[in-house]
Amino acid sequence: MPIYEYFCQECKKVSSYLVLNIHQPFRPKCKRCSGSKMTRILSRVARIRSEESRLESLADPRHLGDIDEKDPSSMARWMKRMGKELGEDVGEDFDAMVDEAMEEERGGDGISGEDRDESL
Repeated sequence: MPIYEYFCQECKKVSSYLVLNIHQPFRPKCKRCSGSKMTRILSRVARIRSEESRLESLADPRHLGDIDEKDPSSMARWMKRMGKELGEDVGEDFDAMVDEAMEEERGGDGISGEDRDESL
């Protein structure tokens, strides 16, 4: 039972349909505007990977090239990518916590903690 996605030419939205019988003609109508000018599109594909495969991917040097441990935003991007890669549900508050930590690192005034200490 495949799920097909169609793009509505009228309202420009994508609709998904579970097709129970692929041998019968299927004429989709847009779920949003009920338009009939629909174009079938390629759906995204998910692949199941083992934990070992995900960890190997994180350790791949090609994925570590853009990390600057002195740049909080670079570290935040890496942490978000690592959480996503590991499939961990870090919760909705994760981005807010990372942003808050970055703000604290800057001291709330755009100066990093290291720079502030040096100026004292």
